[in-house]
Amino acid sequence: MLLFLNSNQSCDIIQVLSMFRKVLIAALVLIAAFGILLISVFRTASVKYQFSDTGKQVNARVLGETTEVIDYNLPYPGKVLPDSPLWSVKALRDRVWLWVTTNPTRKAELKLLFADKRLGSSKILFEKGKFEEGLTTLTKAEKYLEEVGWQEEENRKMGIETSGFLEILARASLKHYEVMQNILTIAPEAARPTIIQTQGYSKRVFENSRNALLEKGKSAPENPFAW
Repeated sequence: MLLFLNSNQSCDIIQVLSMFRKVLIAALVLIAAFGILLISVFRTASVKYQFSDTGKQVNARVLGETTEVIDYNLPYPGKVLPDSPLWSVKALRDRVWLWVTTNPTRKAELKLLFADKRLGSSKILFEKGKFEEGLTTLTKAEKYLEEVGWQEEENRKMGIETSGFLEILARASLKHYEVMQNILTIAPEAARPTIIQTQGYSKRVFENSRNALLEKGKSAPENPFAW
């Protein structure tokens, strides 16, 4: 009788394990499919540009050469750049990171970090002659910067003190404009109108940040550019 019961129990355990294995496999397949779908969506949504390297200015700067004006340090963009096969995974990680971040102040800081890193990545790509990837990344950087401005304004309306962050954001926007000025010297002729248009993001973010600081009775960073 005991052996009979043990045999039934063994069969039940085997059936449960088999069912669990099937559920686990199905779950893994769904997760993989969802990940592939997200990556495909990101790639499809990316703006594509095509340029030749002809028309590059003769006075293009040497790789690594810089003439910095704005006192603002951009973070290291990392080794995985948008021209890497792993970039889709990194971009997905950033979106998940933002999604799980509930603190409004931290969310604004994260968006600024992503904007700064993409700006640095764009500059490196342009210096490497990868103009299509560089311009796409630059556009995404400035859209992130715009989101930072929206997030700060929303935080301010919620009663969160943002004076310190506004000063950082104002300097960051000026730095973005400065880096794009440098990129213009090495970009192909066909890309320059888009870069100039993209500078509108940093201009608007600076002006909004400056005005918000002045309304608070705070001093704003000086704009050294002619606009």
